[in-house]
Amino acid sequence: MNLLYKDFAYQPPVRFDYRSLNWSSDVSCKVKLIAPGLSTLFSFTIPDYGRVELQYENPFVGIAGGIGLIRNSSNTYDPVANLSGVVGIGGSSLFTIGADLAADIATGAFDKFNAGLSFNGAFATASLSLDKLDTLKASWYHMVNPLTNTALGAELKHSFSTNDTALAVGARHAFFPSTLAKARVSTHGSVGVVIQQGFWQKIFMSISGEVDFVGMNKSPKIGLSLAVRL
Repeated sequence: MNLLYKDFAYQPPVRFDYRSLNWSSDVSCKVKLIAPGLSTLFSFTIPDYGRVELQYENPFVGIAGGIGLIRNSSNTYDPVANLSGVVGIGGSSLFTIGADLAADIATGAFDKFNAGLSFNGAFATASLSLDKLDTLKASWYHMVNPLTNTALGAELKHSFSTNDTALAVGARHAFFPSTLAKARVSTHGSVGVVIQQGFWQKIFMSISGEVDFVGMNKSPKIGLSLAVRL
């Protein structure tokens, strides 16, 4: 859910480190092909990940398949393949059901299998998903005021392998048309805040901060991101 995770000071499992500085660069480009609903997505998270994906979309079905490279803990790259699909049921896709599968091409092992369903109502969206056959997630999203982009969201997840349950609650509000603020709190003791400023509707700068009051690493995290939309 973008409201709870996008632009926060979150660090992926693999990231380039230099002393206390962690950085990455996300670049994506979507090219529409001649056939209706068919497009190609080029996505790179430098230096961690890169993929090329072929997508097909219509009002009721979406299918995507692609190949890519992902960096491992030994700083080498493993080839991976992914296949995902989603089906809409009911008028304006009131219900959607989808699955996502990823495999390591070198070993033939399945790295990821996710499945989920969602209800897309006029006032709220609710979803239930199972990640890697281990983590069950239930999420809820409600747009309070579209004029100020004010929204509320929550996610409850449970890991069967660790028997751990966590709840995250977040909110979003635009104080000005080009200034957006988000906040998130988790029962694991973390609190995060994001301030995003837009320029000319093309450039977006985000400053984020997060503090973990319970975990072993209680040092606050501060993040800075810059997005350019062409």
